[in-house]
Amino acid sequence: MPDFESERNHLVDSLRRRGYVCSPAVDRAMRRVPREEFLPQEMRDDAYVDTPLPIGEGQTISAPHMVAIMAEQLDLKEGMKVLEIGAGSGYHAAVCAEIVGSDGHIYTIERIAELATFAEGNLKRTGYCKTVTVIFADGTRGLPEHAPYDRIFVAAGAPDIPAPLTEQLVDGGKLLVPVGGRYYQDLIRVQKTGEKLVKENLGGCVFVPLIGEYGYR
Repeated sequence: MPDFESERNHLVDSLRRRGYVCSPAVDRAMRRVPREEFLPQEMRDDAYVDTPLPIGEGQTISAPHMVAIMAEQLDLKEGMKVLEIGAGSGYHAAVCAEIVGSDGHIYTIERIAELATFAEGNLKRTGYCKTVTVIFADGTRGLPEHAPYDRIFVAAGAPDIPAPLTEQLVDGGKLLVPVGGRYYQDLIRVQKTGEKLVKENLGGCVFVPLIGEYGYR
C-alpha cells in the first residue's frame, strides 16, 4: 500500500524547489488535499506523479504543477467566492477550498453528468462539500445566479475568453483561462478594473477543449 502522505509531501517539496509553489497558503492546501481520493481506483498509485491523469469520459485531472500555478496566479484569499469552469474530479476545487476556508465558497460547473457525480462524491468523501458546490451545466455561460465572483478560473482550453465570465467578475477580480487551439493554449490572466480588462500571458499550457456555447462546439 503506497504511503500517500509521504508521496504528497515529497511532491510539494519538489514543486517548491521548481518554483511552482511559493505562498504558504498554496503549500498548505497542496499538502492537505489527498489527490488519490480524486482519481479512479486504478490510477491512485500514480496520484503523486506530476502529470495529468485520465479520469474517464475523455477528461483528465490537471498535473499538480498546473494546479499550483493556477492557485498562485489567482491570488486566492480567505472568504472569497470563486467560480471554476470544469470540475473534473473535484481536486482543483478542493485545493481552492482549502485556501478560501469555511467563510469562502467554490462553485464548480461540470458539463459531463458522470463527472459531476464523480466530483460530488469525491468532495463529499473528503469533507469539502460544505465549501464546494458542484453544478451540472454549460460552464461557458458562467453561473449568473451567484455572481459576481472574486475569482474565476477555467480548467479547459477556450478559443477566446468567454464574455459571460468577465461580466460575472467583481470589479478588481481576476480570471484565469487557457486560450488558444484545441491542443495547445496560453494561460491568460485577466484583471477587471471598471470597464477595462487588463490581460497578461502567463505562458503555454495544454488543456482539453472547453466545450459549450462560448467555447468549442
